[in-house]
Order: sequence, then C-alpha cells, then structure tokens
Amino acid sequence: MSPQFLRIAIVLGLLTAIGPFAIDMYLPALPSIGADLQASTAAVQMSLLIFFLSMGFGQIVVGPISDMVGRKLPLYGGLALFMVGGIGSALAPSIEWLIAFRFLQGLGASAGMAVPRAIVRDLHTGTDAAKLMSLLMLVFSVSPILAPLTGSVIIENFGWRAVFWTVTGGAVLATILLATSLKETRPVDARAGSSFGTALSAYRFLMGDRNFLGLASIGGFGIASFFVYLSSSSFILINHYGLSPSVYSVFFSINAVAFIGMSQLTGVLSERFGLRPVVRVAVVGYATTMVVLFAVMASGVDRLDVMAVLLFVGYGFLGLVIPTTSVLAMEEHGAIAGTASALMGTLHFAIGAVAMGIAGVFFDGTPLPMVAGITLCAVISFVLAKVTLGREREVVEAPAE
Repeated sequence: MSPQFLRIAIVLGLLTAIGPFAIDMYLPALPSIGADLQASTAAVQMSLLIFFLSMGFGQIVVGPISDMVGRKLPLYGGLALFMVGGIGSALAPSIEWLIAFRFLQGLGASAGMAVPRAIVRDLHTGTDAAKLMSLLMLVFSVSPILAPLTGSVIIENFGWRAVFWTVTGGAVLATILLATSLKETRPVDARAGSSFGTALSAYRFLMGDRNFLGLASIGGFGIASFFVYLSSSSFILINHYGLSPSVYSVFFSINAVAFIGMSQLTGVLSERFGLRPVVRVAVVGYATTMVVLFAVMASGVDRLDVMAVLLFVGYGFLGLVIPTTSVLAMEEHGAIAGTASALMGTLHFAIGAVAMGIAGVFFDGTPLPMVAGITLCAVISFVLAKVTLGREREVVEAPAE
C-alpha cells in the first residue's frame, strides 16, 4: 500500500471524524450539561439530535456544490462554519443557545461527511475503493475510542465547555491538513455540466434507483442502531449502572474497537468473496446478535457484562456493513459522486435521527428500550439486505449532465 494511499486515507478520515468527535467527546457530559444549564434530559438530548439532523440534511446541499465547484472549497466552508458553531456552543448561556449553535456546527460538519466519500469515488472503484474506505473508517473510528476518553478527562478537569474549544482546535488542524496534504480530485472539465438543476435531476434519478436506495438504507439502519446507543448510553451506564464518566468512556470505546477491527477486513474479504456476499453475511451476524441481546434483556437479565459482550460482537459485524454498502451504493455513480454521497449521507442521518427520536420517547432510564431500538434497526437492515441483494442487479443509466 503506497504512502500516498495512506496519506489520503488519513486526511479524509480526519475530515470525516471532525463531526463525530463533536458528538463523542461530549457524551460523558450530557448529565452535567443538563444540571449546569438547568435543562431536562429531553432538552439535552435535543442538542445531540439537532446536530445529527443538520449534519445529515446539510449534505443535500454541500454534495452537489462539491460536484459544481470541486471538493476542497466546500470543505473549507464547512470547517469555518463548524468553528463558528463550536465557539458559540462553548459560550452558550442556556440550552436554547446550545441547541442553536449545535445546529450551525452540524451544518459545518456535513461537508466532512459527504465530500470525503465523493473523493474516494473520484479516485477508486471496486476493491481499491473498499480498501480506501476501510482505511478511512479506521481513522474515522478513532473518534469513538479516543473522543469519549479525552472528553471525560477534559470535562472532569475543565468542564464541559472546554470540549467545544477542543473540537474547534481540531477543525483548525483539519483546515491546515486540507490545505497542505490533499489535492483537488474533481477536475474543472468534470464540473462543467454540474448545476443545481442537474443535481435535482440526479436526486430524482437516485431516488428511483432501488439498488442505491436499498444499499444506502441497509447502511442507514445499521448506523441508526449506533445512534440509538449514542443518545441513551451515557444516561443508562452512568445513572442506571453507576459508572463514572471515565469508566463509561472505556466501555463505549470497547465497541469501537470491534467496529474498527472488523472494518479493516473489508478489503481482504471483498477481494476474496466479493462485496455483496460480505454484506449478506455481516447483516445476518449483526441481526442475530442483536436479537439474542434483546431476548436476554427482555427475559429480565439486566447485566452490564452480558450487554457489553453482545454489543461487542454485534458492532464487529456492523464494521463490515458500513464500508461495503457505501462502496456498492456509489459504484455506478462516479459522474454524480458528490450528489450520490450527499443523498446517502442524508438518508443515513435522517434514519438515525428518527430512530433516536423514537428511542427518546420510550426512554425510561433502563437498558431495554435502547436495546429494543438497536435490535429493530438491525432486523430492518437484515430484511433490506435480503430484498436488495437477493434479486438480480438492475443496471440503470445516470442522467446525462
């Protein structure tokens, strides 16, 4: 693997991880934010939900823009907006202001989610794309390992506001790396036919492509299951099981280790067996593991160690699902890679936000509603995989630019 390949993966992974870092670092602080700003649990969770929504739907706009003006300019704009939102969140005097600035921060983070996937498609397809995507996931997945641990240390020593100053500094570093280590991958001649009009045509085309929608939704419900865990885990593990923020961060990080480890096998497995068979096996393993976890918890077994083991196994399977479905969904859409990446990212976050909202309605401080939400998402991913990958592939031509 060439040094250039690794450098691109590191830079793209860091750009993609900026948004998740702004989530994972402040998860241990959710209870203390509520106490400090005198806000309810629902209001504090809204600061997380609004970030997901703006980061998801912002991709609808930034994706086509990256097709029209190139990949780097939207990334610069997104990082600048992210920094404004981060500074505002650090200074927020109330939960309402925090929610507003988290909305801005999420909009900025949307560029880091949509554009790197388009860059991967600009550079590679097939197994090479899967390898680059898995490396990107490796850097990206450092977030749920290091961010909660780092966040808990920062929160315990400097308070929750320091988290937002830290992620703002991370955005400054990402801007420097973008300027010095990544070349433009969307040539001028490729942008000539791109406009908001062609983007709308491309969105209509993609919404009619059942293969694209199916693959994007498989990954979307897989990610949604993790979003459900994100929104509820700190309250359950800290308040219900009595873990400290630091121990909670370690627990949270264990699942990310499983995800990272398995995602790095994506290239090897896809090269040997093919991308679609890997997805089929992974969704079966993930859904089965989560169904077992739900059955155990529903039977009255309320044990943290049991939940930890089964989540570890399940998120390992999920580490195979996300990069493979992303590569497969983008495979035939190189001409509109930014738009396709944007729609896929928006679907992922829209599904995740709905799942988080529903889970929040049923949240009662115990693990069972969270586990039920995770299991339902995993089962839906399995059903979608059976439908999408079980039929003959239909070849659909993209609209001409």
